[in-house]
Amino acid sequence: VMSKRKLKQLVDEGIVDGWDDPRMPTISGLRRRGYTPESIRNFCASLDVSKAYGTVDVQQLEHFVREDLKLKAPRTMGIVKPLKVVITNYPEGQVEWLEAEINPENPEMGTRQIPFSREIYIEQEDFMENPPKKYFRLFPGNEVRLKHAYFIKCEEVIKDEEGNVVELHCTYDPETKSGSGFTGRKVKGTLHWVEATQAVPAEFRILNPLLKEEEEDAETDGAAEEKTFLDQVNPDSLEIHNGFVEPNMKDAKAGDKFQFFRHGYFNVDPKLTSEDKLVFNLIVSLKSSFKI
Repeated sequence: VMSKRKLKQLVDEGIVDGWDDPRMPTISGLRRRGYTPESIRNFCASLDVSKAYGTVDVQQLEHFVREDLKLKAPRTMGIVKPLKVVITNYPEGQVEWLEAEINPENPEMGTRQIPFSREIYIEQEDFMENPPKKYFRLFPGNEVRLKHAYFIKCEEVIKDEEGNVVELHCTYDPETKSGSGFTGRKVKGTLHWVEATQAVPAEFRILNPLLKEEEEDAETDGAAEEKTFLDQVNPDSLEIHNGFVEPNMKDAKAGDKFQFFRHGYFNVDPKLTSEDKLVFNLIVSLKSSFKI
């Protein structure tokens, strides 16, 4: 929806937190979300000029921001919904520093160092106790690769009193270190992770469409139109999750942009981020079915 009257209603009703809410189709909203000037200009340059009324799929704009950021944004790992993993056969108190590329599509950006130890966090969705067929992530007895690190195997599942999985006990194979040239066996799943003792707490704001379905500009007026518009508001347009990022992210500044492995491109929120709180807005997911 682009109608200023309707956008003002979203602001006045408190459905969004202002004209610069990152869900809003305003310049200030797009800037806060993390869209770059280059991506917006390239999007505009791709459009045809016509006297007829037309619409443009938002995926076209998303395509251009992906294209702009893929060579610029540093790669990193972040855990949106954490699940703790204890690697029981890894030495207690030992911290190992692993090397990882900053951007594999732009080698000139160099490498970064990430810590690895006995305790890490993985995504909750990367573990299933009773997985379906062709599930290649972590489950009891299965082995997966940790990105930039080792193979680990799930040995034990720890649950709370209500039966919720709260912790996994795994073992690792020291011969499978990433970059070592190990070829003894292969695994199908690769998980991202963050070392637990040095992880930096972060808030992830996942931005979904503000409306449940496309706005139709039908010729209605009065209360009926307003009711129809408000009924379209998506109550799940904003998801907030408290997770963790790599320790080198502690110096991230407002407006910095990153690609989180398997999640997408994120922007450090300039309005909510402070010295004591790191907040990331989802700019765009990694993949799209749109073809330019």
